[in-house]
Amino acid sequence: MKVEEFERIYAEHANALFGFLAQRTGDRQLAEDLLADTFERVLRARRRFDPRRSSEKTWVYSIALNRLRDHYRRAAAEGRALERVGAPPETEYSGARLAAVEDRDELGRALAALSDEEREAVSLRFGGDMTVPEIAKLLGEKVSTVEGRVYRALRKLRAELDETADGARSAARGSV
Repeated sequence: MKVEEFERIYAEHANALFGFLAQRTGDRQLAEDLLADTFERVLRARRRFDPRRSSEKTWVYSIALNRLRDHYRRAAAEGRALERVGAPPETEYSGARLAAVEDRDELGRALAALSDEEREAVSLRFGGDMTVPEIAKLLGEKVSTVEGRVYRALRKLRAELDETADGARSAARGSV
């Protein structure tokens, strides 16, 4: 791959991809590491890219999504191994740390109410700036399935955020 071509791909996709990874992990440093790993794979696997099978954006995001999934599988396996030997679990990548990150703000709490599939679809749509057809192609699902998933997720997010806002208003009235 020529340097110019790689730089073009990076310039076109890195910012939105970083947004997706940061939103999914809640960890800027981990998102940066995954982004670097993704583009290393892009550089190595460029010859295997087939524009007849998917767009360049879908190809890059599928690499990133696989890197993200691999990371969480490894972290879970490491946690199980540490448990078996009686060591305290690594907290850096544990579900508790991810939950703590999501608890940072109202949106994090609302996202926690979504299923993994809904959270992934919303992250790809808004964090990764992908269209619904691009997400469907990336996930190997029908466009209508992804549309429904995003719609349901947004409806749940609105309900959770409304509930949180109602609770905050009630608490504020009680303290006055």
